Amino acid sequence: MSQQKMPTSSIRLGLCCQFQDEPIKFRNTTVKANRNMDRTSALEKLAQLCQENARALQETLEYCVQHDIGCFRINSQILPLKTHSECGYQMSDLPSGKAIVKRFQQCGDYVREHGLRTCFHPDQFVVLNSPREEVVARSIAELEYQAEVAEWVGADVLNIHGGGAYGDKPAALKRFKQNLKRLSKRVRSRLTVENDDTTYTPADLLPLCHKTGIPLVYDVHHHRCLPDGLSIEAATEQALATWNREPLFHLSSPKEGWEGKNPKPHHDFIDVKDFPRCWEEPEITVEVEAKAKEQAVLKLMRSLRRRGC
Repeated sequence: MSQQKMPTSSIRLGLCCQFQDEPIKFRNTTVKANRNMDRTSALEKLAQLCQENARALQETLEYCVQHDIGCFRINSQILPLKTHSECGYQMSDLPSGKAIVKRFQQCGDYVREHGLRTCFHPDQFVVLNSPREEVVARSIAELEYQAEVAEWVGADVLNIHGGGAYGDKPAALKRFKQNLKRLSKRVRSRLTVENDDTTYTPADLLPLCHKTGIPLVYDVHHHRCLPDGLSIEAATEQALATWNREPLFHLSSPKEGWEGKNPKPHHDFIDVKDFPRCWEEPEITVEVEAKAKEQAVLKLMRSLRRRGC
């Protein structure tokens, strides 16, 4: 999975999952709605949603190219209910399943042609270090599904959190490492781990990254909320060293400011002062986690240009 570079800057900004103002929409459905149909009708409906999401993804990628947005995080439900225990399906089960796969593969062709990047960030229920086997099994199934789509669209990152501590952080990290052996090569080659704002800091995860070869997605907002003795500069340097391809980091600003009661919720936009100066030189992807979506990305882009980036 060779990773192309951003054509206009060493900083590739990423848009996460959806738009605020653009009329591009990704569709989903509910388990209840699916259960209310007979299986044939349910599969027809799911096929329609998958087709529409492939079309929306193509439109999204075109928007990103037009606006110099270098990366797009694909929603985990791009194939709705794909791994659900009752409503799930294989692509061969869907009417025109091969045509749907081809549409996504065409998105991958567009990504490669235009030097874009795509990635996935599985939902919070994906927990590799859970002591409950059913949770781990479900997590693995979800990762395998997203890795399948990642192959179609050329995505090189499946990013997850460390999981819970369960009263014994070293034992929990050991379970994480052991369960990596259960993942396919296409998952392992894309898997990354991110520090969070409640349990696992960069200092907690960096030894795991070095032992397993899994890159660290450094979230600087989380690190500011849950510090660990590492400076932002040191955490950045050590995170960069875990990558064998273009590093990917996360950025957000606190909704109520850093002096507010709770700095964890995300703001609509990014305060450019929260963009670390030590991120200006490396060739990196920075996913913008902000409520205003594409407007936040475009505003940050302008602010960085004024700053000389």
